Amino acid sequence: MEDIFVARVMSTSLHTVTPDTLVEETAQLMLDNGVGSAVVVDDDNRLEGILTTTDFVQIVAERRPKDQTPVSTYMSTDVVTASAQDSVRDAADVMVEHDFHHIPVVDEDEGVIGMVTTSDLAGYLSRVQSPSPDD
Repeated sequence: MEDIFVARVMSTSLHTVTPDTLVEETAQLMLDNGVGSAVVVDDDNRLEGILTTTDFVQIVAERRPKDQTPVSTYMSTDVVTASAQDSVRDAADVMVEHDFHHIPVVDEDEGVIGMVTTSDLAGYLSRVQSPSPDD
């Protein structure tokens, strides 16, 4: 299978928040847009962290008042990223190794430019693989 660059499969329709955005607002953004993560950026679109559906399990478990809790309380800050020039295979390997479902795609000049998800990778595979043989 010929490998391609992350730029060809990444989602560019990003849903971003700032570290001080409230958790409740972020949850509503994710629900409204049917996404499993929100990228946390600063005013210059530089990656600060990521908040995922998995983080919301912790939020609920801790029973903190969500309308007063900023995203920065729960976001992951040690975020593994990809660049648009990385191979899809390398991105997939990182996702499997760390059990991630989302990897932000960053550019040195522009900041966060996309997101690679397990759905993006599944879509790529469904287009490049031959159909399964009939049983």
